[in-house]
Formats: sequence, structure tokens, C-alpha cells
Amino acid sequence: MASVGALLMFLPVAWTCSPQKADYVMVSCFPNAIIANVPECPYGWEIDQLSLGGVCYSGIHSPGFYRFIISDLTPKNHSYCGTQSEYMPGKDPKYIFYNSIVSNDTSLTVRNQPVNYTFSCMYRAAYLVNNAVFSQRVATVYVNNGSLGTFRSQLSMNVFTNSKFLYAKDAPYVIDTSEIGSEVFIGIEAKGLSNRFKVVINNCWATPTPYSTDKKRWSLIINSCSSDSTVTIFENAKDSRSMFKFNSFRFQRLEKVSTVWLHCEVQVCDGDRLICTPGPCSYRSLSSQPEPSGGILTAEFHIKGIGSSNNGHIKGTSLFILLVVLINTCLDLVNGSRM
Repeated sequence: MASVGALLMFLPVAWTCSPQKADYVMVSCFPNAIIANVPECPYGWEIDQLSLGGVCYSGIHSPGFYRFIISDLTPKNHSYCGTQSEYMPGKDPKYIFYNSIVSNDTSLTVRNQPVNYTFSCMYRAAYLVNNAVFSQRVATVYVNNGSLGTFRSQLSMNVFTNSKFLYAKDAPYVIDTSEIGSEVFIGIEAKGLSNRFKVVINNCWATPTPYSTDKKRWSLIINSCSSDSTVTIFENAKDSRSMFKFNSFRFQRLEKVSTVWLHCEVQVCDGDRLICTPGPCSYRSLSSQPEPSGGILTAEFHIKGIGSSNNGHIKGTSLFILLVVLINTCLDLVNGSRM
């Protein structure tokens, strides 16, 4: 029996996934979440053997990758799945969040090389204190490619003046009530990465509140497909910028709401490792539930009756002039009667 046991120790291991020598990690620091992607089956480890912070076995198996999400950015140590934070004081104080994806094999013998993917994201402290609502149009993406070094990119969502997408408008974005129905041009771009990385728009929707989870919502893009004829996708997942347009609108029976929030769930895709181009659009892709796989960027639009406010000013001025004329007339009549 001892000889049989010794023989079993030298038999080839039956891998359930194809091992990869993976010293590659992509980290996306979105405004409300951190998403870390590592290649699937790194050094033979399966997804249920990898944990976030050594605590949470919450990995999601996406095509070609294992994805781990930190969805709570509360600035407390060990606030979510072992996430630690460090406060950096100064004129513009910041928080740095740290965590790692580590292997854990509870069996008697370890057959794979241990892995430890450590990553971090930095945020301005003003964005995190008291859950303050802030401009959430920008994210930071880091790619650690082992010996090739670390690459940093800024992923941002902007509003452009026209379909040429040459000039971005300054925030805050204002839409006059008389312009409801006009075209709004949106561009989402990753700067600082090579052409192998593609920006993919998965889903876009609008809400009457800053919260992307609001049940009152209007879908614009569903599973990378236009929701209706008022939405046109110019480019998606072809290079480092994706673009679309939609007709502006406001929410009905919510007259007091003067702001509409646009949310887009996006991701940066490594074209050398994955097929980034979405599948063809069909009725099924629109009728099925959106499949989130990226982070969310948000832009706010202020809806104001610019023309109506001017009219109100003119009416108020005219009323004041009319009142002055009436007072002068009354004084003239009094003085005339005295004479």
C-alpha cells in the first residue's frame, strides 16, 4: 500500500482549468467601486480558491478573467472584505484603499504556486466623507503587466458639442426647457493606454436622483444595444473611445425635479486577451436583463427654464414701471384738485 501511495504522488495532476503564468492584473478605480481583474486559472488556481483580502470568496468568472469587486468605499480599516484605508492629510486630503487577491488551498498538500495580487486606489477625501454627491464622471484604470511595468489611464465621460466629438462641454451641463428633445452627444474615453485596450459601454440609463440603483429609470443602452430609435451608438469597443447620442428629456410628473442623472456602466477590455466587440443586437438582447460587468460613471444635467426666467424678469420690471406711473398720476390728480 505504501508503494501505491508513493506512486500516486508522482502521477500527473488532473487540472480542472488550464494554468497560466499570470503576473497581470487590471484595477479600475470607479467612483463607487473598485474592480480588479486577474487572468483565469492563474498558476492553476480556480476561482473558488481565490479570495479578496483572504476573507471573501466572491470572485466572478468572466470570459478570460476572474473579477473581484469592492463595492463599499467607507473609509474604515477592514471595511469590506479586508479592505484597508490610509488617510493622507494635506491641502487636498486623500484616502488610499488597499486590498489583495490571494490563493488559499486547505488541502494537505499545495500543488500550485501561491498568488498574491496586491492593488490600491486613491480618492479625494471630500468625495467620500458623509457619502457626498460629487461629479462621478472620471475613473482611474491601472494595468500591472509584470515585467512590462504598470500603466495608468483616466477613464472619463464627457458631453460634446456635436457629432464630430472634437470639443467637450464644461460641467455642469445645462439644458434649457425649450431644448428638450435636442441631441446630446456622449463620449467615454480612456487616455494613457495603448490601442490594445478598448472602452466598452455595456449599459446606460437615466434617473431623477443621483443614485444609479433608483427604480425610476429610463434605459438608453441595454447590453451594448440602443434601447430605441432615439439612441444612436456611433462606436463601441473598437478603440479607446466609445460614443453615442440620445435625445434629451425630462421625467414626466416630476416637475420639481430640475436635474437628470446619466449613468453608464463601462469597462476597459484587453483586446490582446479577449474578444471585446459585443455580439449583434437583437430583440433578445434588449428584452433580457442587463448583465453588469463594469463600473459606473455618472454625469448630471441641469434642466432650467432660461427663457422663462428672463420673461419673469421683464414682467416684474414692467409691473414696477406701471406702479410708478399710477402713483405719479394719483399725485397729479391730488395736486390739481387743491389748485
